[in-house]
Amino acid sequence: MAKQWLLFAAAIVLVIGTLGSAGAAASLVTFVFGDSLAEVGNNNHLQYSLARSDYPWYGVDYTGKKATGRFTNGRTIGDILAEKLGISSPPPYLSLAPNDDAILQGVNYASGGAGILNETGAYFIQRLTFDDQINYFKKTKENIRVKIGDEAANKLCNEAMYFIGIGSNDYVNNFLQPFLADGQQYTHDEFVELLTSTLEKQLLRLYQLGARKILYHGLAPLGCIPSQRVKSKTGQCLKRVNEWVMEFNSKVQNLIDSLNQRLPNSQMMFADTYPAVLDLINNPTVYGFKIANTSCCNVDTNIGGLCLPNSQLCKERKDYVFWDAFHTSDAANQVLAEKLISGLSSSAPAPAPTPAHPPMPH
Repeated sequence: MAKQWLLFAAAIVLVIGTLGSAGAAASLVTFVFGDSLAEVGNNNHLQYSLARSDYPWYGVDYTGKKATGRFTNGRTIGDILAEKLGISSPPPYLSLAPNDDAILQGVNYASGGAGILNETGAYFIQRLTFDDQINYFKKTKENIRVKIGDEAANKLCNEAMYFIGIGSNDYVNNFLQPFLADGQQYTHDEFVELLTSTLEKQLLRLYQLGARKILYHGLAPLGCIPSQRVKSKTGQCLKRVNEWVMEFNSKVQNLIDSLNQRLPNSQMMFADTYPAVLDLINNPTVYGFKIANTSCCNVDTNIGGLCLPNSQLCKERKDYVFWDAFHTSDAANQVLAEKLISGLSSSAPAPAPTPAHPPMPH
């Protein structure tokens, strides 16, 4: 089990370390699943979705300075990881024709408002739940099979890397909302069991579809995001919410360990991003930031909280950890991506030392 995920970590670090090799980069296929933290524009194609960011001021620091559907002022953590891996950030699934050759290099299925549970984010009208995203991946694999045949399609899917970041909305836009049913009918123990049992079925489905190298991003300290801090009279992090998040992360870590033991050739990893995000929030000046308790867009409400065109932006965007009430800024994403890679590097087995050359005779 430990050996398998260490090999996966080593594979990621190896790719990062061979950025100069065009062949290594060209052969890497990535599939991305998740919510608004990873979205690159799927919800732009959902006409009635209320979870969209295809308007100013989103994208003000992205290439071309235009909103793309990313829920930040610039790049997502996934974009930055793709840069580090020497590949293009995979395109949104809903932007592609079914027979587009781009699917052979990877696809992004992430959707703002999505959750592990299908009822999560229902008040956004339209979004791609995790189940929806897996259904679309199944269609992608069928289209890949048509293009390159069964054996090659299976090989591609087995060797691809799968990045998953989902679960935040199950809290922020479900369990923590007092007017929604889940927060009223479940205790947290019951809710986290529902989440992890549902996630187990979803990860098993991905495995059955050929996914082997899966990196699951754990949840950040949601009690410290601006939309939650406003619930505190003193503007502090919500301790109970953070405790719930840590419990969820621990249970998902155990789930992934169990799946790796049970499933042949499974190389799933849990990336615990909680400590890195908490350190960034608690010690922003160490990383070159000034403000971590409120957002650049000054929209710290627990309903809404997006950076609308009429929002009054902060003067220095690089000073802020948070862009809006939910999402980190481009500058913060840069720090977090580097810390994630550093964490993977420290988890990976060290390369064998190069043998010393024997002394030359005089």
